[in-house]
Amino acid sequence: MASVSECVAARLRAWGVDRVFGFPGRDVDALVAALTGNRRTPEFVHVRHEESAALMACAHAKLTGRLGCCLASSGPGALRLLSGLYDAALDRRPVVAVAARLAFPEVP
Repeated sequence: MASVSECVAARLRAWGVDRVFGFPGRDVDALVAALTGNRRTPEFVHVRHEESAALMACAHAKLTGRLGCCLASSGPGALRLLSGLYDAALDRRPVVAVAARLAFPEVP
């Protein structure tokens, strides 16, 4: 049975995403492993900051005409994607932002 991360990676492949720009973290490590586990697309590009990931995804969409994709962890990581996403929205370029959701332990 496929995990959620493998399903998300498969959906990104189906949408034609070539690269995912992102900053790995505890919340997105499973998705990063699903993206880097095989050598098919999409390629994972490790960046130093979430804002860079969003701006790179926006630039990728502008320069190639294809779908851009950025990845960040939950909370402040997802918030830092906003400037790049706003830039893509102003230029009407397609960018998908994948933000993790912090999993809380179940309460009995």
